[in-house]
Formats: sequence, structure tokens, C-alpha cells
Amino acid sequence: MPQSAVRGHRSEDLDRLFRATFFHSHTTVLEGGGEEPVYRPGNPHRICYTRDYFRSALHEIAHWCVAGPTRRQQEDYGYWYAPDGRNAEQQAQFTRVEVYPQALEALFCAACGHPFRVSLDNLNGEAGEEGAFALKVREKAQDLLKSGLPDRPQRWCQVLMAYYGLADRELETALEDTFI
Repeated sequence: MPQSAVRGHRSEDLDRLFRATFFHSHTTVLEGGGEEPVYRPGNPHRICYTRDYFRSALHEIAHWCVAGPTRRQQEDYGYWYAPDGRNAEQQAQFTRVEVYPQALEALFCAACGHPFRVSLDNLNGEAGEEGAFALKVREKAQDLLKSGLPDRPQRWCQVLMAYYGLADRELETALEDTFI
């Protein structure tokens, strides 16, 4: 079953909501249909996610929220990325840089009532310890809530909570209900 088949969680809704929220302020759109996710700067800037996968869209938005203005002028934000099949050292580096975006993704999932599970994204290599990584992601998400989310993730969470009928819930509670 595709990720987008979860009842009520359609990637095309995210495309529309993202455009309505960020196009005028950041000239950025969200687009599905890609074989692989990629960020392409331009006019407009394009956040491309895999096929119609709801979680892929949320994850790529999280990367966009982490990237500052200079990085948003570079393809894929100019970040290092080794593809699937990483060795243990490469995987350790991957998990270090993925804590923050996956913490934001967890909050986005919580804001729309969608289950969240960390992704080690290394099916053909040494995946590493999922439990330890999940704990770091959860702690980062909780720290972000305590210290206050930056503007773009805060706005996105508010939009998602309103659209999915969760505006009356606390994001902290929703995170606990959503995190697998």
C-alpha cells in the first residue's frame, strides 16, 4: 500500500497547502512524482519528493525548513549525501545530520495525525541502531517544542493542524501519539 493511501493523508493536499503557505514569501513549491527526492533552486524553487508519498513530502519539507537562505540557492541545499549502500562510517554521518530534519518530520506527522517512524534509509548497507536513532530524533523534537520552533516549521505545523482538524490539540501530545 503506498504511503499516500492512508485515509485522509494525500500528498496533493500537501502540495496545495504548501503553495498557499509559502509561495508568496519564499517562491517555493512542493511537487511529487519524482523517482528520487531533490531540491531545485530557481523561479520558483522546487521541493521534489518521491512519487506521491506523503511521508516523502513531509521529509523534504523538513530539509527545506532546516536549510538557510544560502543553502536554498544550491541544488539539494549543497548537502553531502551518500546513496543507499552506505558503510558504517557513512551511515553514522548520515544519522548525525538526519536527527534535526527527522525531528521536524516527526512534528509535521504529529501536526496532521500521521504515524511517524524514523528512517535509516540504507536498505543495502549497514543501517545502524534504529532504537538509538529514534531516541535522538524524539529528544530533538521535544527540545524543539520546549525552545520554540523556528518560523517556517511553526507555520507549517499550524497549517497542518488546522487542515487535519487538530488545531485544538497540543503538539506535544500529538507527538507522543504519533511516534512509533
